[in-house]
Amino acid sequence: MYTAGIDLGGTRVRVGIIDEEYRLLYWEEAFSEVGLGYEHTLTVIFGLLDRAKEKYVYNRIGICAPGPLDHRSGVLLDPPNLQSWGNVAIVDLVRDRVNVPVFLLNDANAAALSEARSGAGKGYESVWFTTVSTGVGSGYVHEGKLIQGAGGCAGEIGNMIIVPDGAVHSNLNPGALEAYASGTALTRISIEKYGWAGGAQEAIERAIAGEKEAIKLIDQTMTYLAIGLANVVHTVNPDVFVMGGGVMTHHEYLLPILKAKTNERVYDSLKGTFDFTYAAYGVEAGVIGAATYASLKLNVTI
Repeated sequence: MYTAGIDLGGTRVRVGIIDEEYRLLYWEEAFSEVGLGYEHTLTVIFGLLDRAKEKYVYNRIGICAPGPLDHRSGVLLDPPNLQSWGNVAIVDLVRDRVNVPVFLLNDANAAALSEARSGAGKGYESVWFTTVSTGVGSGYVHEGKLIQGAGGCAGEIGNMIIVPDGAVHSNLNPGALEAYASGTALTRISIEKYGWAGGAQEAIERAIAGEKEAIKLIDQTMTYLAIGLANVVHTVNPDVFVMGGGVMTHHEYLLPILKAKTNERVYDSLKGTFDFTYAAYGVEAGVIGAATYASLKLNVTI
């Protein structure tokens, strides 16, 4: 029994097929060209699905996309990364075309589910996934079940207030975590304060090379991120933090720093009770997670 996964992004759309063991058997991607309207992008998606079905006959589809969205009704609400996609009933549109059950979830939740079920979090009871890249996004899986919250917004720690009345970033709260610990924030500070054109990656590489200014900047960034994750520890008490995203590419250097700083900020009884690991999946995480979600939800009415 095969399941299709769709990862709808602002730049690319990806389609994959998984089997019952959540193994990725097929993969194809194309430019999503969302600026041309959702009807055009849906045509691209249907082309990818048709080609996938020539190799694997799937009987359900999972779609992940940037939020905000309503996973219950299958509607994209007003995602800032998808121009002209406001209030698009994507589940109905895809289901009417392919005539199989279709399910929708947030892209960070999809990545969390893929890591918990078959990736770096496999074998843990309680898995918290965080991606640190352009923004800071998270998802939480407990006992194999994705915890989405009443409105599907569980895990939105990017908007968690770290510094009261602090820096303003995008449409988030003043002082939000994303304003201090995202790749965008690290890049902005690197350029504004030090003139490092390479942004976040250059800052990390300079820190690894032993440059004092870079070490201080990375230490500060990891401190903010650790504050956010310590709050997570005291809220849901996960067994493991699975860290992904472009900033975490240098995980050998960053994860020990982040682990130590997080442990400094939790109850003594909680120190050392949670692991940190690097994500097993990269760009394929969304497709695998979306398909996994559909596989798990097939017999559930939502």
